[in-house]
Amino acid sequence: MTIPAPIEHRALDSIRGPLIAVRDVAGVGWDEVAAIRLDSGEVRHGVVLEVDRDLAIVEVLEGTAGMRLDSARVAFGGTPLEIPVSEGWLGRTCNGRGEPLDEGPPVLGGQLRPVAGRPINPAARALPREMVHTGVSAIDGLATLVRGQKLPVFSVGGLAHLELAAQVAAQAHAGGEPFAIVFAALGLPHGEVHAVRSILERRSDAGELALFLNTADDPIAELILTPRIALTVAEHLAFDLGRHVLVVLADLTNYCEAVRQVSAARGEVPSRRGYPGYLYSDLAGLLERAGQIRGLPGSLTQLPVLTMPAGDITHPVPDVTGYITEGQLVLSAELYARGVDPPFDALASLSRLMRHGAGPGLTREDHLEIAAQLYALVARARQIADLAEVVGEDALSAAEREHLRVREAFEREFLTQRPDESRTLTETLDRAWAVASLLPREELSMLAPATLDAHHRPPSHHQPPAEDAPTPAEIAPRPAEDAPANPPR
Repeated sequence: MTIPAPIEHRALDSIRGPLIAVRDVAGVGWDEVAAIRLDSGEVRHGVVLEVDRDLAIVEVLEGTAGMRLDSARVAFGGTPLEIPVSEGWLGRTCNGRGEPLDEGPPVLGGQLRPVAGRPINPAARALPREMVHTGVSAIDGLATLVRGQKLPVFSVGGLAHLELAAQVAAQAHAGGEPFAIVFAALGLPHGEVHAVRSILERRSDAGELALFLNTADDPIAELILTPRIALTVAEHLAFDLGRHVLVVLADLTNYCEAVRQVSAARGEVPSRRGYPGYLYSDLAGLLERAGQIRGLPGSLTQLPVLTMPAGDITHPVPDVTGYITEGQLVLSAELYARGVDPPFDALASLSRLMRHGAGPGLTREDHLEIAAQLYALVARARQIADLAEVVGEDALSAAEREHLRVREAFEREFLTQRPDESRTLTETLDRAWAVASLLPREELSMLAPATLDAHHRPPSHHQPPAEDAPTPAEIAPRPAEDAPANPPR
């Protein structure tokens, strides 16, 4: 962070939430860094949000608690907020402002980069072509994450979405190519931060992980800054050092709430549900920093996690996120109540770039075909399940009941996965074929004859289930007391 010039202003006009208004300023620009000195000698940092003639609105990163109008002094630095970028961030744990939490020295050296980032020229973007291996069957098999993609996780309060994101960060790799993880915790309670850190500690190459922690009791201005610092570090690793970088932002809904609070403090006219009208462009400024640049070896992939308030996918946060990103991974409270974890809702999920990063010459020849077949089987089973609720399961035909058993196998043998279990792509696709092979060949209309000849295995040829495999009784609906306890945020 740059040190502002020593010219100080004492004319504070107002303090409102995380914002202060400074009068009688000249030559101050947007995004300019500022230092606020309190009468106790404490120095806090800020960023200029708005300038109107001789009045500047400054967002104080550490908050305005204890600040007084008659004694605080503000100095403007003349440059935007910057951080040093280098490999020194890897292996470190920092707070949302980039200050060490691991008792190590501050990250210094390298070039200074504005945290606002540099937009990628659309003409210079390369089409994503290769997958990021997450080790999670639901993602690798059905909604493949591709290098340079931004693929959000949509969830509701009470589900294990943070654990899933941490599991992906702990297991992901780029098939032996240089790889790094940047994980930004956004406004999380301390208990969830501890859970995330305990999962990330399982990563074998922990020195390739940069962790930025913003907790629920940190100032909201710091929360707004945290993803920008994390992405600035990731851009340097990807586009300057040639690494494939996966950035996890969780929980993006907390970030949007902070944007709404700052907007309200500024007195702006609210838009949908109290969010500012620029929420779309604000999120796009973060999410569009993902991608690949033609001629450069690295890539920046994003996996943002957000909770849908009241489970409403039309809420402004998931709504505008869906317009910016290339698909979504949706977690279902209904599946979670049935004991499926991760509770991946296949029919509501989609990776729009999957066909560019999976299939012949990229993953395995049968990958796209078996994924399409599983989607078809899940869709058919859902129709039959809806019918059974009306007429009863006894009224179903034998073939229809078999489809319901295939759905159980899909949820038990393919989707359900331990948090510490990392599956290879071969294992994931073999599990997919084990599920599809429960039906005769003529029922598998999405698969070419040659693909069926190579991979279809009649049930009599299946390996017996492992001794510790869950039984159908173990995936029965949970009693009410085991349902997600936390109401959707």
